[in-house]
Amino acid sequence: MLLPFRSRPQAEVVASVQREPVDDRPDALSLARQLQQDTSGLGLEAAQLRGTLEDSAAVAERQAGALSQLVGQLDRISEAQSAIRSRTDDSLQAVGQARAAVDQVGHEVSALVASLKEVAEAAREITQIALQTRLVAFNASVEAKRAGEAGRGFSVVADAVRDLSTQVETTSKAIMSTVSALDGRVQALERDIRRTPEEGHTQGFQAALRHVEEGVARISESAAQSIEVSGELQHQGQRMAQEVQASRQALSQAVRRSETVLGVSERLMEVIASCGVQTADTPYIEMAQRVAGQLAQTLEDALASGQLSEAQLFDDDYRPVQGSNPLQHLTRFNPVTDARFPAIQEPALDALPNVVFCIGADRNGYIPTHNRKYCQTQRAGDVVWNTANARWRRIFNDRTGLASARNTRPFLLQTYRRDMGGGQFVMLKEASAPIVVRGRHWGGLRLAYRF
Repeated sequence: MLLPFRSRPQAEVVASVQREPVDDRPDALSLARQLQQDTSGLGLEAAQLRGTLEDSAAVAERQAGALSQLVGQLDRISEAQSAIRSRTDDSLQAVGQARAAVDQVGHEVSALVASLKEVAEAAREITQIALQTRLVAFNASVEAKRAGEAGRGFSVVADAVRDLSTQVETTSKAIMSTVSALDGRVQALERDIRRTPEEGHTQGFQAALRHVEEGVARISESAAQSIEVSGELQHQGQRMAQEVQASRQALSQAVRRSETVLGVSERLMEVIASCGVQTADTPYIEMAQRVAGQLAQTLEDALASGQLSEAQLFDDDYRPVQGSNPLQHLTRFNPVTDARFPAIQEPALDALPNVVFCIGADRNGYIPTHNRKYCQTQRAGDVVWNTANARWRRIFNDRTGLASARNTRPFLLQTYRRDMGGGQFVMLKEASAPIVVRGRHWGGLRLAYRF
């Protein structure tokens, strides 16, 4: 029957192992080394899994952002379509009002036609009266001339009446001609206004209004269909956003759990290394501790010689380097680390196989002076190259970087993916040891090496 596993704090495990004498027999040593290899392999798998989950989480994050923008765009499209629908409804009402106004104009034109007919009839009557008056005046003039001297005055009046009637007749005929022409135009206008589609006409006010009304109706119908489609797209987009959000949360939980597994493997490696058994990591741990002591000593020498003050050494006022990408920073202790660190850091690169870098970082993960091959001047606009080759003057405050920089235990073993830019990563193991200057924890020595 299997007994339930009960985890113990790391310090308790280390103390228990250290209290028990290590069996130096080959079988015991082989078992310890095999356990170290298995634990190291577990760390590698956990680090790779964590990296994959982080990549997936980043993709999900970008997808969530894109979907959020898409849903926002759909909202704005829907608002615009609703505005179009509202305006087309207003346009239909306006067309209806115009149609009613045209109908009213039609009625008024009909009344005008009737009035013009009455005017024409009155003008004809005036013409007839003027003609009769002219005949009467002519007869009166003849009779006045027969009367001789006695009818001379009456003859003058008769002639004047005849002339006047002639003018009235001429004017009446002009009125009739004008009214006739105007009546023709008004009747044509009335016919245009009152034309219906059944008459087969393609022109006129009613036809034009009908075409406008039909066009506006089509726009309104299209807007309604578009609103329906946009509503469905919004629904689908929101559902996709919810699913992506759920995936993000699940991936975040998976990352946290993978980090727990990774932490367990790292603690197991530390416990094994603390037991006094020589493992594959032991030389790197010892070198990290030795180089950390040398960096601490050279910083104390710089303080003693007055090259910098303690305030300058522990300066955390990181000043950004304008135009750098990835962002670089400057501090007041850069001149000292540039002058003293390379002579200590560079030999470590060749002292053991598979060493990738050996650098000192302050307690915030800031790398003032990297190994020379990584201290290249940045290239403007080439982020990928800069990420891989200009790694100095940068703050690495990720999980691994901060853990190494702030560790105060004798050593720390970690497994992680190193970002080389452009989506390229390298799996590394890192041994770190604290750098203590005049009793103050300044940072940590980071020694990374390949599996």
